[in-house]
Amino acid sequence: MKILLFGSAFNGLCQRVHRELTVMGHSVSFELALNQESMIEAARLFKPDVIICPFLKERVPDRIWQKHICLIVHPGIEGDRGPSALDWAISSNVKEWGVTLLQAAKEMDAGDIWGTGNFTMRTARKASVYRREVTQQAIQLIKQAVTDIRQYKIRPRPLDYTNPRVKGKLMPLMKQQDRQIDWWLDDTETVIGKINAADSFPGLLDEIFEEPAYLFGAKPETKLTGTPGSIIARSSDAYCKATIDGAVWIRMAKRKYGTEKECIKLPANQVLDSVVAGLDHKVFLPPSQSGSYNDIYWHEKRGVGYLYFDFYNGAMNTEQCRRLRQAVRALKKRPVKVIVLMGGEDFWGNGIQLNCIEASGNPAEESWRNIQAMDDLVEEIILSPKHVTLAALRNNAGAGGAIMPLACDKVILRDGIVLNPHYKTMGLYGSEYWTYLLPGRVGESRARKIIDDCLPMLAIEAFSLGVGDELLEESWDNYHEYIVEYAEKLASPKAHRQLLEQKAKRRKADEKSKPLEQYRKEELHFMRESFFDPKSVYHQARYRFVHKKVDPGCVLRVATHRKQSEKQPPALELAPCA
Repeated sequence: MKILLFGSAFNGLCQRVHRELTVMGHSVSFELALNQESMIEAARLFKPDVIICPFLKERVPDRIWQKHICLIVHPGIEGDRGPSALDWAISSNVKEWGVTLLQAAKEMDAGDIWGTGNFTMRTARKASVYRREVTQQAIQLIKQAVTDIRQYKIRPRPLDYTNPRVKGKLMPLMKQQDRQIDWWLDDTETVIGKINAADSFPGLLDEIFEEPAYLFGAKPETKLTGTPGSIIARSSDAYCKATIDGAVWIRMAKRKYGTEKECIKLPANQVLDSVVAGLDHKVFLPPSQSGSYNDIYWHEKRGVGYLYFDFYNGAMNTEQCRRLRQAVRALKKRPVKVIVLMGGEDFWGNGIQLNCIEASGNPAEESWRNIQAMDDLVEEIILSPKHVTLAALRNNAGAGGAIMPLACDKVILRDGIVLNPHYKTMGLYGSEYWTYLLPGRVGESRARKIIDDCLPMLAIEAFSLGVGDELLEESWDNYHEYIVEYAEKLASPKAHRQLLEQKAKRRKADEKSKPLEQYRKEELHFMRESFFDPKSVYHQARYRFVHKKVDPGCVLRVATHRKQSEKQPPALELAPCA
């Protein structure tokens, strides 16, 4: 079938739907739905059999849903309506939530229902629930609906609030006054719930020394205490604020007022420093201490070291790359035979930290420092002659964060994750030793095609190409159980010895063929040109990415109907997506 996707951004869910339906054998095109006119034109050009809207803020035009089967993904239980579905669910501390696939109609979220699926709500930020549970349920519903349409089994049911099983209701847009924290009244759990419900957009509006700022990425603190609402500790990236029964770490923040550059979402401690620097009076800042919070941590069991690096949204700034490299080095000195790189809870990795680069005094210099630190980290992983290294790709990864796992001896993929191992959409040649690692996995021609096509890649596609060594089921718990079992087998004396011998032989042959340092030198030659040319595409692309300014041309690669007509919609600004 011909399936057209409408999306307010080509986000993770849209990418996965695009690839899942493509793998199923359908002809799929994506339209960046900037306005109703662009959607009408896309439908006219593509002439789809069905339209699916995985992530759409714009209302579907009447002339489209009246003519085409048009299905909307709503991140709420049956009967739930409104633009803040997950926000209300998280702030209300519901134990179960769901996803509804419904048909577009005149009234928003009120069309006939094609299917619903519920899940147990875990304590996590909104974007995390969206990427994992919502995405998994949405994919199941979409694939079932597409199969039903193909087999002429079309049986949607009307929304019926008289049905006692329909628990949802129409909810308004959640505003900042609905989210406000009372630091002298709200306990730690409540504070974290409120911040989670606003993460990653719009953020929870609070204050840093009376300067309005949006807060993101809350984590509980179990040891430190202080006067409610006061900043009691700082780490390298976050600051800690006391509650009535403990404290909470704030990992990211964004100033509400200031220049465009001053209002970038950044590591919270960096925003704190910028606010303090602008004050006309002195304030007390506590010394750096991590308490019970760490964004890099590991545990060891039966000869295996499991290393976690839980950076907000997966990107790594210069300092984070350096700290992670130090952690890898430290783990190599521990009595472990196998090192498993686990990534973070929401992303495995997403390359260099573009927000920090954009906010720096000299973006070109900071880009250069960041990529050098990233390359040092990848090199540290490659050069591990006494350890078997394993990348547990349990979450999505992009750019250098999708290349870095290939530095490991083994790569284990979780089904359903999406990889974007390319750089060109950001106007970069790429580094992280990709010219060594990717061809080593998939061959020269396939590596070039992956880099040039700039298409998202499902785990099953990556596995079929040789990017991964194992493909495991999507179940979060089952995946982690198998990782432990797999790693412990690699740590057995015989398997460990054989793998190290193979690695030493391969590394020796590779180094003789072309030194590792030469790959890095060649890659950085092109990267330096992009970084230090003020007119390079990279600076323009980074600016658009950081400030959420949409370039319709960046998704033309998946808009096959636009390629055919060579017509592109005009550029417009969009609000950030979850």
